[in-house]
Amino acid sequence: MNEIIKKLKFNTEGLIPVVVQDYKDNTVLMVAYMNKKAVEMTLKTKKATFWSRSRKSFWVKGESSGNIQNVKEFYYDCDGDCILLKVNQIGYACHTGNRSCFFFKTTAFSDI
Repeated sequence: MNEIIKKLKFNTEGLIPVVVQDYKDNTVLMVAYMNKKAVEMTLKTKKATFWSRSRKSFWVKGESSGNIQNVKEFYYDCDGDCILLKVNQIGYACHTGNRSCFFFKTTAFSDI
């Protein structure tokens, strides 16, 4: 675990962005942040665990809602400054009740 954490670059607030993707169909489900402890907890439990910037506390996805993210794969990018989790999403990922947080689509590119 420590070997992975040593390769990651956390920002000045001690956080790293995390893209969460469905491991079966690659749908981008959400983006959140982790600190070192959240990374450790995620690797240990295989449950997506984040740091809530607004609440200043740990947040295990689905802990209260039941919309759990079981981590299947853990990647980090070439610079070590972003994580990609591939998960088995149980229920929906978005607090609005949508499968993904990315459900708004702009029409700005409709003519391309």
